[in-house]
Amino acid sequence: MIKIFKSFNGYVEIQKAEKGCWINVTQPTPEEILKLEEEFHLPTDIITDILDADERSRIEFDGDWSLVIMRIPVESSDNRIPFQTIPLGIYVSKNFTLTLSLQNNAVLPLERPSLVREQYSQISDVTNFILRLLLRSGNIYLKYLKQINRQTNIIEQDLERSIKNRELTRLLKMEKCLVYFITSIKANEIVLTKLRNSKNITSEINEDLLDDAIIENRQALEMAQIYSDILSGMMDAFASVISNNLNVVMKQLTLISIILMIPTLIASLFGMNVPIPMANSIWALPAIIAVSLLLSIIGVRIFRKREWF
Repeated sequence: MIKIFKSFNGYVEIQKAEKGCWINVTQPTPEEILKLEEEFHLPTDIITDILDADERSRIEFDGDWSLVIMRIPVESSDNRIPFQTIPLGIYVSKNFTLTLSLQNNAVLPLERPSLVREQYSQISDVTNFILRLLLRSGNIYLKYLKQINRQTNIIEQDLERSIKNRELTRLLKMEKCLVYFITSIKANEIVLTKLRNSKNITSEINEDLLDDAIIENRQALEMAQIYSDILSGMMDAFASVISNNLNVVMKQLTLISIILMIPTLIASLFGMNVPIPMANSIWALPAIIAVSLLLSIIGVRIFRKREWF
């Protein structure tokens, strides 16, 4: 989908591109990609790079244009992992600024892509716009990291009484998300460092925004690394817990089999086709049942005394 806005605020949508406009492209179709190449003269290799899910964050400067690619977090559309990261490209030319992403995201949502809450707030220049994107990206990383932590706590409670590998598989998905997050946040940190070293940060507002973006990015990185370390240790610990729970279940089943073997043994002895005591007594069956129950109860008490049950 292609949306064209009069300015970086993202409130006034226009039909045709004009000088200084912002073009937001999300999930482009082949026809829209062709339009980007022919109407907006966007280089084909740049479109290919941005739409590559594995593209790394970077900055490129050219005489007529500049390109910033950052990795942003998104909710995954499949069941393999809950979150992943995708590239968000910011193409800056003399006439317009274009943002391009693979899918809808929380950084630039289709419904309301504006980076400012109040309509009267203004984004001064392209650098300010890019820094706001990096800052919002850091905030979304922190938001999703908190969701990962909450889901991990729920899985931890299920693991305490689990004997299957389903919960461990869910933890593995969480760890995979954290690996993606750590890799992408580190790549974004390189972009922020290059922006700091460039000569584009001239105003005090942009310097403050850059500092805020660096702090948010660093906080997200530290939080992701802490969660990853905790998750790795948790997976090792709960792998042993699952094995121990299985051993406990097998032990209980073995004890139950031993208890059930007592009446089975007595019934087998008195069921043999040979002369046996009490063969002609009317009290034979109740007596055998009583003895079987008594011996079973004694066995249960012995096991309980040894704390095997």
